[in-house]
Amino acid sequence: MKIAVYTLTSELHDERAVEAGTHEFLEGLGIEYVFRGSDYADYGSLPLSLIYVRTGGTEGIFLHLLPTLLEKSRQPFYLLTSGKSNSLAASMEILSYLRQKGIQGEILHGSNAYITERIATLGRVAEARQQLAGKKLGVIGRPSDWLISSGADYGVVREHLGIELVDISMQELLDAIDDCAIYEGLKKVICAHQLNGFTLRCFDLLTALKSTGCLALAKLNSEGYVAGCEGDVPAMLSMMIARSLTGVSGFQANPARINPDTGELLFAHCTIPLDMVERYELDTHFESGIGVGVRGYMKEGPVTLFKVSGDLKRSFVAEGKLVGSTAEPDLCRTQQVIQLSDASQASYFLTNPIGNHHIVIPGHIGSLLEEMLK
Repeated sequence: MKIAVYTLTSELHDERAVEAGTHEFLEGLGIEYVFRGSDYADYGSLPLSLIYVRTGGTEGIFLHLLPTLLEKSRQPFYLLTSGKSNSLAASMEILSYLRQKGIQGEILHGSNAYITERIATLGRVAEARQQLAGKKLGVIGRPSDWLISSGADYGVVREHLGIELVDISMQELLDAIDDCAIYEGLKKVICAHQLNGFTLRCFDLLTALKSTGCLALAKLNSEGYVAGCEGDVPAMLSMMIARSLTGVSGFQANPARINPDTGELLFAHCTIPLDMVERYELDTHFESGIGVGVRGYMKEGPVTLFKVSGDLKRSFVAEGKLVGSTAEPDLCRTQQVIQLSDASQASYFLTNPIGNHHIVIPGHIGSLLEEMLK
């Protein structure tokens, strides 16, 4: 990913000396960047913009630029500094002013290794946020009747994530299915509304068609769409965020058992993206005993649990390890045993959960998710 680097320099400092030190410092970070210097005309056009504060005495220059920069971009201000020529002091004064005005920002300063790693994290998050902007997600039907806390604030989602939520009737899907398979009907709806994903009030298919959407959702998730269950909008948003960071939607599931003493959890659901599993088996849908449910087996190893609320005011992030899979007959078909890295986080599910569904994501990406949600 290319990063734009802009500069702030006091007129009191020798330009040639500053320029020589600039490129030596930037090359030492080992990042791929586009050097813009003091020309801020395209500020915010690349996913990540850094302002390299090269000297002290630059606070007034920044203050003059600020209104224009705020018009161009809603990114936080990332102030890069080597610490030479009182640049750190100037950066601290600038950041203090931004905080007073309620504007987000951060100083990137320290060892080259620290700065490089921090830029890599910020760049990955910036790319993910850019991917989310303009995405369109469908709510097919409405949240299942038992999901009494799983709606969303459509305006907040559009403002803060850039995602448009669109309501689509269940009848439209049923008409699209007609004589074809559920998968093909869903693809028709996706194409008709130009969706990047959806959540489906899937239990309605049991009564209308005597079948389930579990396999269709598993397949569509593996094809790059976000395909969520039960009309759960916050779960769908969580899956969309996960996909923007990792390239997979994550496994939407609910806890079946929790051991608050050890931090061991059992998650289960009847579908899982096929691109997340090493192998899978087909069974019936658990609650109804009809149709097709998917029993998938993910590779054991590090995972992250994630959920964001429908108004984006709350989130839960916990890292852990997938330690095994089970196939108990009285649970939804895909069953994962997860050991939390911090056992105390298990109490969240019993005291202050964000609904029942949570998303299981391969790998430890807690820091990326927390940065994303700042």
